Amino acid sequence: MARKSHIHSKIFVLDTNVLMHDPSSLFHFDEHDIFLPMITLEELDNNKKGMTEVARNARQASRFLDEIVTGAQTAMEDGFPLSINDRNCSGRLFLQTKQMNGELPAGMPTSKADNQIISVVMHLQQQYPKREVILVSKDINMRIKARALGYAAEDYFNDKVLEDTDLLYTGLKALPQDFWEHHGKGMESWQEAGHTFYRIKGPLCSSLMINEFVYFEYDNPFHAIVRELNGNTAVLETVKDFTHLKHSVWGITARNREQNFALNLLMNPEVDFITLLGQAGTGKTLLTLASALTQTLDHKLYSEIIMTRVTVPVGEDIGFLPGTEEEKMAPWMGALEDDLDVLNKTDENAGDWGRAATQDLIRSRVKIKSLNFMRGRTFLNKFLIIDEAQNLTPKQMKTLVTRAGPGTKVVCLGNIAQIDTPYLTEGSSGLTYVVDRFKGWEHSGHVTLMRGERSRLADYAAEVL
Repeated sequence: MARKSHIHSKIFVLDTNVLMHDPSSLFHFDEHDIFLPMITLEELDNNKKGMTEVARNARQASRFLDEIVTGAQTAMEDGFPLSINDRNCSGRLFLQTKQMNGELPAGMPTSKADNQIISVVMHLQQQYPKREVILVSKDINMRIKARALGYAAEDYFNDKVLEDTDLLYTGLKALPQDFWEHHGKGMESWQEAGHTFYRIKGPLCSSLMINEFVYFEYDNPFHAIVRELNGNTAVLETVKDFTHLKHSVWGITARNREQNFALNLLMNPEVDFITLLGQAGTGKTLLTLASALTQTLDHKLYSEIIMTRVTVPVGEDIGFLPGTEEEKMAPWMGALEDDLDVLNKTDENAGDWGRAATQDLIRSRVKIKSLNFMRGRTFLNKFLIIDEAQNLTPKQMKTLVTRAGPGTKVVCLGNIAQIDTPYLTEGSSGLTYVVDRFKGWEHSGHVTLMRGERSRLADYAAEVL
């Protein structure tokens, strides 16, 4: 195993949860070697049955292993090359072929799978003292145990989109006070279809993104969206003012700058994919539903609204639920019910009968679907809302967004500070992934909502608790 050319490369011992989290992790270790203990293969085998994401990943990991082992022309002791199918990793895969017993402390039972993997790490480090042996696991407790025994352990970071979520694209930029002095020379301005456009030149233009909102809050407040970029030249379009009652959307007006920007995206039929991030109470679901109802029922742009979310309970699970798919999803859709109640009260003159009729009409156009049955579907002319999107993995997010057919708008809502799915972090969440990958595309937009607008009690609780 200690090949001379790779004497300085590391040996990574993979825990099962890494393969079940990302089966392609086998090909992400560059020139370093991978060692799989036999217990890892056993655990993969135990988890391969079923239709869950974990079971699917376990089966995919087994397929990759089969591909690596079957195509190799080398002896088992020399390892199997990982550079199959043009993958640019020069490391090798080693499988445990004999009993490896590192001396575990007396209190650690050897029957436990985690401890068996740690004992393999200990054995390998003794066998190859000149090479660095590192345990890779998504299990925090296992990493703590390995470090307590003096061995290197790391989390699996390759699926992280961003190391620091503070660097995540917010979709808006404050313009400096001297902006017009540096960018106002030779500025062109014109009006088209009721919108005012400005063509500006200057150093700041190169750092802007298409569909990014810019705002200037000094003498003459200026709110605009970036429409075109060409080197040091940008075209800005002033945004529609949804804070004014005459521009209200289903009776809802924007209460702050970010909500106004969000409504500009939501009401623009040219924008197919929107992500809204924000703490609880910033109005993500309410604004999205109001714009969805207006465009579906009044403007007839979409045939129906489809709402879906990941069913991850915060407390104890409530067990099996009777009824149809829609009825089973109903307990998860409390937020939808609350917002529909708010939106239904916006018409003061309708009376009880009018409101009841509107409610029935809305209910007939809003469909609640489970994520589990999304594969293979195509949505035509639908307004698809994915709530609690921070609990989706990048792969699940891809599965959902690629369901969109012609004329469909997809809106992802979430708060990356509230992730309930095990092994997902702020950096590796599917929501972070799409925000980062879609920024700058002319048919997508993103806004991070800052201010809570629920009540003074909710705002104060969010601050002090």
